[in-house]
Amino acid sequence: MNNKKDEAKITHRYLARIVIETETPIVVHAGKKDLLTDAVVMKDVNGLPYIPGSSIAGVIRHAWKDAGKDIDQLFGFQKNPSSVNDNKPGEDESEPKGMGSRIIFTEARILNSERKVVDGLQPDAITNDPLLKEYLNLPVRQHVRITHRGVAGKNGKFDEEIVYAGTRFCFEMEMLGDDKDNTTFSQLIDILKDVSFRLGSGSRKGFGSIKVIESETRYCSLEINNEDYLDKSSNLEDSMEWYDKHKSQLPEVVKQSKTMVKLCYRLRPENFFLFGSGFGDDDADMTPVEELRVDWNNEIGELKKYGYLVPASSVKGALAHRIAYHYNKLTDAVILPNGTLKNGKEIEDVTGSNNDAVRLLFGTAGDENGIGKKRGNIIFSDMYINENVSDKIFNHVAIDRFTGGAIDGALFAEKATYWHCDDNNEYPLTLEILIDEKNIKRAIKKHYENSEKKISYENVCKAFNDTLADLCKGRLPLGGSVNRGHGIFNGFKVENK
Repeated sequence: MNNKKDEAKITHRYLARIVIETETPIVVHAGKKDLLTDAVVMKDVNGLPYIPGSSIAGVIRHAWKDAGKDIDQLFGFQKNPSSVNDNKPGEDESEPKGMGSRIIFTEARILNSERKVVDGLQPDAITNDPLLKEYLNLPVRQHVRITHRGVAGKNGKFDEEIVYAGTRFCFEMEMLGDDKDNTTFSQLIDILKDVSFRLGSGSRKGFGSIKVIESETRYCSLEINNEDYLDKSSNLEDSMEWYDKHKSQLPEVVKQSKTMVKLCYRLRPENFFLFGSGFGDDDADMTPVEELRVDWNNEIGELKKYGYLVPASSVKGALAHRIAYHYNKLTDAVILPNGTLKNGKEIEDVTGSNNDAVRLLFGTAGDENGIGKKRGNIIFSDMYINENVSDKIFNHVAIDRFTGGAIDGALFAEKATYWHCDDNNEYPLTLEILIDEKNIKRAIKKHYENSEKKISYENVCKAFNDTLADLCKGRLPLGGSVNRGHGIFNGFKVENK
């Protein structure tokens, strides 16, 4: 196939104006920090969050490849630049050295409270809109990495800025092709509707889940020489009228087979629990984290309190530590009295991301240079509890063991949360977990099948299931102050129908 033939195939232009809503908070890092947080999100010229087109294109490209599709013919490719004008003897000179992408993504711009896209320089966009005013000070999520010893790891305390769940964004997709590519374009849009699709960072700890707002989405197909295309504004808000004039129906597509297995557990707290906000208030030094969400009531956006948060990152961290324990028990990684293992290795070799089961399920950050970095094969979701909950303040004081008196500056108070309900059959929390079983099996076969270290997929699954059984039976506490009795949950698995 040569470039001239490719050009002859381009007969149609497919366009879509898509509005998405973040079902969970979304984070697209700007790669810098400020005085208030370690990581801020990308903001446009108006100081409002946005999603770069490259972020959208990269995730869709990856999903297209995972579905077994040809990414080169759609997203373009480039061979070794040094050989572009230097054909080797016997090499077909008609073979292209590269091809540009046939699909274009715009940046995703935020919608104001009246569902209008804020595109272009609008100095008064924030001050004149009651919803966008709330984006002047975005919420901050606190994180701490806990080691196998139960303490914070070195440099393990950090926070990051997030964008509210419920925020709506608008972006455009444009694809060049022939008259049969409408199905391909429809399949690309369908990727956005997959339950496992995530945008931005932190996708494995609950961030970046979206849904397509069908009522706001427009699609059209034009012949490549149609002059009406020249009338379309590049402004996402101004182009709405053009899409309404030219919109057509997307063709139905066969749903791609899902590689993710969904698990669902119903949980309830048995006593007090505390997931700290990282801040205090007038009553206590430690307070639970509550989160706001954009609610679109009668298509008017308003920021409202959503409830007490049980962060997916907290659940993920607790499960990862317990999975390492169960997997080590299954593989007979016994610690000897001298602190080493049977095979002479140190305990650090079988804990954290060095544990084979943890690395397969939760991924690894790699070394200091990022070499060996792997994303996890499990996606968690945040949980919220907003009914039948109250706060209680606990006062604490550290006692000097020698004098029996209070240590100076050691008096502090924490505000914990408790759930009260007379119905013993009520479970207010739903833990949803998506597992990529296919990729886990593929990783075991690729990295361990021909190595001296043999890994059993069955052992990995058993360690994972035993850990979730611990959580449901109250043997795995979640959140902070667990050594003071907080964070005990119990529950059961919801069987798929």
